[in-house]
Amino acid sequence: MIGQSLHDLWFGFGVAFQGSNLMWSFFGVLVGNLIGVLPGMGALQAISILLPLTYVMHPVPAILMLAGIFYGSQYGGAIGAILMNMPSHPPHAVTCLDGYPMTKQGKGGVALGVTMIASFFAASVGIIVMIFASPLLVQIAFKFGPTEIFSIMLLGLLAGSTMSRGSPLKGVAMTLFGLLCGVVGTDVNSGSFRFAFGLPELSDGLELVAISMGLFGVADFLLNVNRMKTIGDTGTLKLSDMRPSKEELKRAFPAMIRGTIVGTVFGAMPGTGPTITTFIAYALERKVSKTPNKFGTGMIEGVAGPEASAHSKTQVDFIPTMSLGIPGDAVMALILGALLIQGIQPGPQLITEHPDIFWGLIASFWIGNVILVILNVPLIGVWVKLLKVPYKYLFPAAMFFIATGVYSTQNSLFQIWEVLVFGIVGALLMSLEFSVAPILLGFVLGPMVEENFRRALLLSRGDMSVFVTRPISGTFIGLCVLLLLGVGYSAWRGRGGRKGMVELPKAPPGASPSETVAIGNE
Repeated sequence: MIGQSLHDLWFGFGVAFQGSNLMWSFFGVLVGNLIGVLPGMGALQAISILLPLTYVMHPVPAILMLAGIFYGSQYGGAIGAILMNMPSHPPHAVTCLDGYPMTKQGKGGVALGVTMIASFFAASVGIIVMIFASPLLVQIAFKFGPTEIFSIMLLGLLAGSTMSRGSPLKGVAMTLFGLLCGVVGTDVNSGSFRFAFGLPELSDGLELVAISMGLFGVADFLLNVNRMKTIGDTGTLKLSDMRPSKEELKRAFPAMIRGTIVGTVFGAMPGTGPTITTFIAYALERKVSKTPNKFGTGMIEGVAGPEASAHSKTQVDFIPTMSLGIPGDAVMALILGALLIQGIQPGPQLITEHPDIFWGLIASFWIGNVILVILNVPLIGVWVKLLKVPYKYLFPAAMFFIATGVYSTQNSLFQIWEVLVFGIVGALLMSLEFSVAPILLGFVLGPMVEENFRRALLLSRGDMSVFVTRPISGTFIGLCVLLLLGVGYSAWRGRGGRKGMVELPKAPPGASPSETVAIGNE
C-alpha cells in the first residue's frame, strides 16, 4: 500500500510540474499571500473573485490555483494579525493574542519567522497524512454524526472560553455574547427572524469578516488613536533578526507538534471549520504551559501552536472535501463548487476516476509551500518595514483597506456600520480587561452547535441521553466535565491563595529602592 502511494505521488509530481499547472499554482500562492495581508480580504473573497476564471480552464490547473490561494492566504493572514492586529481570516484572531504583543516588543520578525517554520512543518505533516492515511481518516469521518459534532464543538466552546487571561467567568461571558450574536438572522428551521430588530440587512445574520475586523483591528486603533509613534521598534532589520533563537525554537517546536496533531485530527472531521482548530490549539498551549498567565503578553507558543494547527488543518481539510464531498468551511465549499462546475463529482471514486486531480493537488501542496518559503524569506523584511510607518498614516490607510475589504464581501455599506459598532464594543470591552477572542469563537460555532444539537435530538426522537450513550460523543462530554472541574478547582485554589496573602503597605511615590525594601520588611 505504501509503495503504491509513493508511486501515485511520483505521478502527482509529474502532473504538478507541467508548465501550465506550475504557473497557475504559483499564481494562486502569490495572490493568496498578498490578499491575505490586506485587512478584510481573505481566501473567501479572492476565490469568489477568481472563480469565474475557472470556467474556461482545464480542471487540474483550476483546482491547483484555488488551492494555492487557500493555503497562501493562510500565511498572508498571519502577517496582518501579527504586525497590525488585524486578522483578515478569522482563524488568525488567536494569533493576534500573542503575535501582536511580540510585534510591540520589537519581535515582529521573529514571530513571522516562527510562523513560516510552523506553517511549512505542519503543512508537510498534513500532506503526509493525506498520502498515507486518507482511507483511515475517511472511515473515521463516517463515524461523526450530528451527536459527535455537537459534543466536540461544545468542548471547543468550553476550551476557548477558558483560554482568556484573567477570570474564566469573563471568558464564558464573552463566549455567550458571541453565541448571542450567532443566532441573529433567519432561523434555519422555522424561517422566522431572530434578533434582527426589523432590519432586513440582518436577515442573513452578522458578517463574520466585519466582526473580526471590528473586534481586533478597529478596536485596537481606537484604543491607540492618540499614539503618533510607530508600532514596534524594528530598527534596521536583517535576516538574522528574523531567525528565532535556540531558546525560542526550543519553546516553539513542541507547540508546533501539538498544534499539528490538533489540526490533523480536526481536519478529518467534516463540518468543523479552521477557527475551532486554532482556538483549541491555543487553549491546549495554555493548559500545558508552566506560565499560563503570561499568554497574551507575547508568548511564542501562542503563535506557533495555532499557526501549525491552521496549516495542517488546511491540508487535511481536502480529505473530507475530495473523498466525501463534505466541505469543512465556506472556502472548501467554493472549491467543491469549482469541481462541480468542471463536471467532477467529489466522492470515494474521485481518486480512481481523476488521479491527475487528486495526486497532482497533493504534489502541488508541497511545491506551493516551498514557493511560500522562497517568497516570504525576502518579503518578511518588507512586511516588518510596515511597522516603521507612523501611526497617523497607518491608521487611515488601514481603515480604508478594512472598509474596502468588508464592503466587497456583500457590496453593502451596512457591513461597514457593523465594523464600526463592533470596533466600539471591542474597544470598551478591552478597556474593561475582557478578552474579545471568545466572542469570535462563540459566533462561529454557535450556529453549528445549534444546528447539530437539533439534528441529534430529531434523530433520537428527543432523547437527551444520546449524547452520553454514544461512545465518541460520551468521551467528549466527559472531557467537557473534566475541563469544567479543572477550571473550578483552579479558581478555588486561587481564591484560597488570595485569602492567605497579607497585603503589604505600599511605598509612597518617588521612594528609593532602599525605602521600598524597608517598607516591605515592615
